[in-house]
Amino acid sequence: MSGLEVTVWTAVIITLSAFFVAVEFAMLASKPYRLEDAAPRSRSARAALRSANELTVVLAGCQLGITACTLALGAITKPAVQYSLAPLLDTAALPSWVAGVVAFVLALVVVTFLHLVVGEMAPKSWAIAHPETSATLLALPMRGFMVVTRPVLLLMNEMANAMLRRIGVEPVNERHETSTSDDLRQLVEHSANVGALDATYRARITGALDLEQLSLADLLPDRPSITAVPADAVARQVREVSRASGHLRVLVEDGAGVPRRVVHVRDTLLLADDAPVADRAADVLTLDPGTALGATLAAMRRTSNQLVLVRAEGSAPRGVVTVNDIIGRLFPETVRTPEPASVGAVRPPSRRALGTAVAESRRATQGGGAGGR
Repeated sequence: MSGLEVTVWTAVIITLSAFFVAVEFAMLASKPYRLEDAAPRSRSARAALRSANELTVVLAGCQLGITACTLALGAITKPAVQYSLAPLLDTAALPSWVAGVVAFVLALVVVTFLHLVVGEMAPKSWAIAHPETSATLLALPMRGFMVVTRPVLLLMNEMANAMLRRIGVEPVNERHETSTSDDLRQLVEHSANVGALDATYRARITGALDLEQLSLADLLPDRPSITAVPADAVARQVREVSRASGHLRVLVEDGAGVPRRVVHVRDTLLLADDAPVADRAADVLTLDPGTALGATLAAMRRTSNQLVLVRAEGSAPRGVVTVNDIIGRLFPETVRTPEPASVGAVRPPSRRALGTAVAESRRATQGGGAGGR
């Protein structure tokens, strides 16, 4: 093979090696959601997304291609370089075996340099710097290569998966990107420290991350006091308790003295003083003290509840937590305390006659609950 032919084949092999390396790192570094955004208007993006959904097979194809290119360089380029260097070393009056060894080592160094720097490191850096761009540009050629070699790739992939299962590892076929709250918190802190994130937004984001760090127990006071009325309570009692405590919602106990239901004071304003409130009360949401705030908010939204009775199973209630309590803990700057308002100032005469001054305020806490209840 002539020197020109060796040069051409070497360039082709290194280019192919660079292609497979770039595909490998592009698939690992690209963000699937960005490919999904581009998929409706780009055939290449759709091909890249398909490759991302069968990542292990694609990586097997890349490794197969890189290995084949390495073997080709060893079979074509290295002997040619060694053969070219041998005459030059013969002029140095070295023994033939020494000249052969030196030529072999120099050929190995040249081929390794070309393969690592041009065929691997350069395309790797490009793919990492522009993951979605490189994944999109290289997706269609890679899909074509996989069509030809798919049976071999699937066999290799299944063999590797079988080996993993034998040692107790369950293989996955696609990449799942997840970030823990600690990862996000570290990112927020770093962004704030370098001045890229305002302190206000830092506090809000950190507060949102605390939803999974804090539990209901963290919002309960040391000495909780639950405001409740007995099961046979009448409207007058609810109004009096509401006026005295500043709470808009009052718990209603069952026959055993355990709070089970809740009634809003507004639902009693048109009732007679001696009218029972049991039929106006709704079931109260009860959760364990260890429930995370994120799960608490989800349960409150699902059940349309504004407060939670905190109670471990088989024990006495520990307190009440409201939406305002949670918001006030996470985002204290967003909770404002309006001036108390008299119901008589805004209600028709029939309601003013009740003489009930209800503090429309969030200042009071019912066993850890905000008065906005």
